[in-house]
Amino acid sequence: MRFTKMHGIGNDYIYINGLEQPVPDPAALSVRMSRAHFGCGSDGLILILPSDRADFRMRMFNADGSESGMCGNGIRCVARYCHDRGLTDKTDLTVETGAGIKRLLLTLDAQGQTQSVRVDMGAPRLDGPGIPSTLSQTPVLGHPVTVDGATYALTLVNMGNPHAVTFVPDPDAAPVTTHGPLLENHALFPSRANVEFVRVVDRGHLRMRVWERGTGETLACGTGACAALVAGVLNGLCEHEAVVSLPGGDLQVAWAGGQTSVFMSGPATFVYDGEWLAD
Repeated sequence: MRFTKMHGIGNDYIYINGLEQPVPDPAALSVRMSRAHFGCGSDGLILILPSDRADFRMRMFNADGSESGMCGNGIRCVARYCHDRGLTDKTDLTVETGAGIKRLLLTLDAQGQTQSVRVDMGAPRLDGPGIPSTLSQTPVLGHPVTVDGATYALTLVNMGNPHAVTFVPDPDAAPVTTHGPLLENHALFPSRANVEFVRVVDRGHLRMRVWERGTGETLACGTGACAALVAGVLNGLCEHEAVVSLPGGDLQVAWAGGQTSVFMSGPATFVYDGEWLAD
């Protein structure tokens, strides 16, 4: 099976062109291919598929085989793959996802290759049940949750998948790998949650680490960066547009507030092509 490895500021996925070849069990394949040392090593698997509602369709599977509705870094790579491989000549694309249809605007370099992608991520969902969570209020700001003796004030945002954002003095010192999974699997979240540990550097700059549902700590999370910006705005900590710095690099995120869309811009990087042989 032919595949391509790509990443968005270090958030790396395996991409398979499902327009040309079938993938009978993508959940199981994601587990096998994502394994470090024994597979390709990745944060998961993304299928590029036909759509009768948009230019293309994306399905995204985490490294543990669970399926998520949306991946901000992954969808930028889908746009680059489709354009640079000649599947379309459009630089204004629509991609169907589990979280709805997203619009992507591509910026090309002098050679006509994709340099960066701006994604209309849609409006954030802020009601407690829609995260989903067991809370009823809208929005959920600074809700205290205690794990392993530490209490975190969580602001909840759904950006196509559930996010719990907590503001900390120093993400580098935060117990992401120990408290991240405890928060991910907390009873508050019936479908688990991604967890962002965020520092406000200044009102135009956030820095964060993320524990991703179904994968673990990753170098970047596009929907998580959007959730961090939304949470910062809701808590009065940052402007409506900011740079969000993650271990893998920076994203530009903007949100005018209310029911308007969140916009995210960043690169999409090709790593290599390969062929997966049957186990």
